[in-house]
Amino acid sequence: MEIFKTDKIYDFMGKRLAFLGFSSILVIASIVLLFTKGLTFGIDFAGGTIIQVKYEQVAPINQIRDTLKQTKYANSSITKFGSDEEVVIRITGSSSDLVNDIGDEMHKILASTGNFEIRRVDMVGAKVGGELREKGIMALSLSLIVILIYLSFRFEWRFALASVFALIHDITIAMGAISLFSIEVNLDILAAILTLLGYSLNDTIIVFDRIREGIQTSKANELAEMINESVSKTLSRTTLTSLTTVFVVATLYFFGGEILNGFSFTLLVGIIIGTYSSIFVAATFLVQLKFSVDDFRAKDAEKLKRQREKEKIRAMYEQGTV
Repeated sequence: MEIFKTDKIYDFMGKRLAFLGFSSILVIASIVLLFTKGLTFGIDFAGGTIIQVKYEQVAPINQIRDTLKQTKYANSSITKFGSDEEVVIRITGSSSDLVNDIGDEMHKILASTGNFEIRRVDMVGAKVGGELREKGIMALSLSLIVILIYLSFRFEWRFALASVFALIHDITIAMGAISLFSIEVNLDILAAILTLLGYSLNDTIIVFDRIREGIQTSKANELAEMINESVSKTLSRTTLTSLTTVFVVATLYFFGGEILNGFSFTLLVGIIIGTYSSIFVAATFLVQLKFSVDDFRAKDAEKLKRQREKEKIRAMYEQGTV
């Protein structure tokens, strides 16, 4: 199935400054949001308690809020969880209360709100939450470093830098969207971000593979012309793959329930931005980094020459002439 004709060449590089300008606006806006509004860390990273409550009737959320306002849990967050009968109470921050049986205490506090049962109590200390946050940042940083090293060996250092710049672009915008919509950052969000790294990198590598192939086979000498050719040929594949993934993730977002909303929202934003960067941004960084087609071809020819010499020596050795 072809959405775009493979024999038609689109002039992506002719509009690269416009794409870079648009991306710069998104990245700067995301950074401003992260520094001003910040991220809303969930229980996993900030420490605290999650209490899942199931009522026999529709959960009286307003009454629960009013009741908790009269206690030390006045700053708790109460949200519907899956069905109208279930709610989740999130008590952020640390806790001296973690040593008490908070489930029994909450049962007494909410006794006047109706018949219910406490289905789950999850507690994370502030120290543990801080350690998880540090390890999450470390995992993200190590992923980018390993990707940079891997791509330097597989392609060329400019390809590697362009890929990492595109990944940072994707992550920054995704984090900006998380901040803008006040999505609670927990281990699920971290998993979504790491998933986006792999997804976006896969798309970028496919485009770069085609660009490298174009450099080796094309008679043209202009990098921009080869990039236009290569990206145009992979356009249908990239679009179809992304649309298929978006449909699945959108289904998770709309029908997966409260527990999957943050995860699926992050993936949805990331896939859209990752697809955009693979087509319009990654190759643009390659041009901005002054990648030389002539130097690449010279190195490739030298590598091929050494390989042929090795094969010739091996053949002579097998024939007993060496």
